[in-house]
Amino acid sequence: MRILIVKLGSIGDVVHTLPSLSAIRQALPDAEISWVVEHRAAEILRDNPILDRLIEVDTKALRRGLVSGETLRAPRQQLRQLRASVFDLALDFQGLLKSASIARLSGARRVFGFEKTSLREPASRFLLSQSITISKNLHVIRKNLGLVSGALGISVSQDADDFEFPIATSSSHQAEARGAELLAGGGFAILNPGGGWPTKLWSADRFGRLADELWSHHGLYSLVSYGPGEAQLAQTVIDASNSGKARAVSLSLKGFYELAKRAQVYVGGDTGPTHLAIAAGAPIVGLFGPTEWWRNGSPRPADICVERVDIDCRTDCHRRACSKWICMDIEVASVLQAVGKRLEVSRSVASVN
Repeated sequence: MRILIVKLGSIGDVVHTLPSLSAIRQALPDAEISWVVEHRAAEILRDNPILDRLIEVDTKALRRGLVSGETLRAPRQQLRQLRASVFDLALDFQGLLKSASIARLSGARRVFGFEKTSLREPASRFLLSQSITISKNLHVIRKNLGLVSGALGISVSQDADDFEFPIATSSSHQAEARGAELLAGGGFAILNPGGGWPTKLWSADRFGRLADELWSHHGLYSLVSYGPGEAQLAQTVIDASNSGKARAVSLSLKGFYELAKRAQVYVGGDTGPTHLAIAAGAPIVGLFGPTEWWRNGSPRPADICVERVDIDCRTDCHRRACSKWICMDIEVASVLQAVGKRLEVSRSVASVN
C-alpha cells in the first residue's frame, strides 16, 4: 500500500503528526509512506528512518505558477515529484483548501480527511473522497490518530505513554546540544520566550526574573533559546536577569531537540520549540493564553500548564491581536511554583526507577 501524508506545516503541526506516522508504520510495516511538507517545516522530517519519501513543496510558488509564466517551471517540478508514486490513498491532516488540493493533485485514488466541523477550512471537504468523524475536544495528536484509525481501519493507542515521535538526529546535532549544555555547567532549564503570535508571548522581563528565581530556588542555570529574528527578544530576557545565570542559545531545530532531552525543565508558550521539547520528553511547564492546553499542549499528565482561569474571554479565542490582552498576564511566582511541582514529579519518577 502506498500512503501519502499531507501535513504542510508549521513545525508544531508536523510534530503533532509524528505519532500518526509511527502508528501507520507499526500497523503496516510493508507500506510505502510518503509525506508532503512545506520547505520551511521540512527539517524535522529529513532522514526519518520510517519515512520512505519526503516531498518538499513551496505552496506559494505553486499558487504563483498558476498565473505567472516565469515561475511555472518550479511548480511543474514539484508536481512531477508529487506524482512520482501512484498513491493508494492520501491523508489530509491539515484540513485546508491547499492541503486537500495537494492531496488531490497527487493522484491518490482516495483522499481522507476530517469531517466538516473538524476542518480549519470547511470548504476543503468537497475535495475529499471520504470524511472521518472525530470526537470533539481531543488533543490534536489524538485527533490525528483518529484520522489514521478511521481511514486505514487499524487500531491505534490513544495513551500518551504510547505516543512516539520519530525524529532522526546526527552526531552534529548532539554536538550542538553538548556545546549549549556546557554553558550551564550543570542542571539547566530551557526558557523559550518566542512565539508565532504576539498574543502568545509572556513578558521577556518576567522570563528574566524567572531565570533568577530558578537559580535561587533550584540551582538551575537558564538557557534562553531563540530562533531566526528573535535574538533581540532573547537579549531582553538576559538583560532582565540580575543573577548572571542565564545565557542565550540558538540551535538548529534538531540540535534544540537534543538539548531538550537533557533539560531539567522547559518553560515556554504555544510554539514550535515547545512541541519539540514535548517530543523530546522534557518536563514541561507551558504558558498558554489565546490557545488551549488541552488541545495543543503536552498530552502527558505530569506536565503543567500555567494559565489564566479567572477571565471570561479565552473560550475559542485564537486572536493574533487583542486590545484587551490579559490572558498572558501571568505572575512569575505562579510559574515558579509550577516549575517546583514539575521538578518534584521528575524526582519522584527518578527515585522509583
